[in-house]
Amino acid sequence: MAAFRQWKAQRLARADASRKGALDERAVAVVQLLNGRAQFCTTSSCSGRLVLAQRSAADINSCEIQKKNCTWLMVTHEMCIKDDVMTALEKATGDVVLKFEPFVLHVLCQELQDAQLLHSVAIDSGFRNSGITVGRGGKITMAVRSTHCLEVPLSHKGKLMVSEEYIEFLIRVANRKMEENTRRIDRFYKCLELALKTAVSANNSPSEETEKNRSVYIHRRKRKTVQEQDVHTSPKDHNEELEPEDDTESNLDIFAEIMI
Repeated sequence: MAAFRQWKAQRLARADASRKGALDERAVAVVQLLNGRAQFCTTSSCSGRLVLAQRSAADINSCEIQKKNCTWLMVTHEMCIKDDVMTALEKATGDVVLKFEPFVLHVLCQELQDAQLLHSVAIDSGFRNSGITVGRGGKITMAVRSTHCLEVPLSHKGKLMVSEEYIEFLIRVANRKMEENTRRIDRFYKCLELALKTAVSANNSPSEETEKNRSVYIHRRKRKTVQEQDVHTSPKDHNEELEPEDDTESNLDIFAEIMI
């Protein structure tokens, strides 16, 4: 636990290494909620974005995913309009794709049960591509991911390969995905907040097993008390309790004599 706290403090003290250099506005609330809890530490995030990415022909033909060599002709974390896309395409000299990338979040978790709670919330909120990984050093990472992506090639070697009408259609599709992405982030935040509060309440209240053991203990204490009271009663009291049994035995003896 102490090692996790130390690692978290060091991690959060680092400068933001992303291209933007700061958190996306829509991701701030979720990141702050998680980092405000001792058992979580966010390592990377993106609230979702629309990108016009330019790559070389060699990158397009390669089977590997290329990121470092991409040139962003346009990037926005909001919905976009056709004019912005067309203006960005005028700068194209290579192969350009229009991409929508949904919300993604990576969180280091102190215990596996913490990652499982986060995973359950993510799945219920619509991020069905989420998953948990455990590194060789034992670090547990929970990735919040979705599947409603979009990636469509628009130009080749700087030449536009589709009509403006088709680009307008793609923008409508991408904007609808961005709207759905925003709804999922809001849902995730609300579900996460509720799940964390519920977990805290459960930890602070006695468990069902504890209550059961407590009931058994009370029952045993009561039984022991009754026995102790019986031990400390006077001989007179014992005689009074045994009298009915003595009378019964006498009656049985008399009945036996009569039968003889």
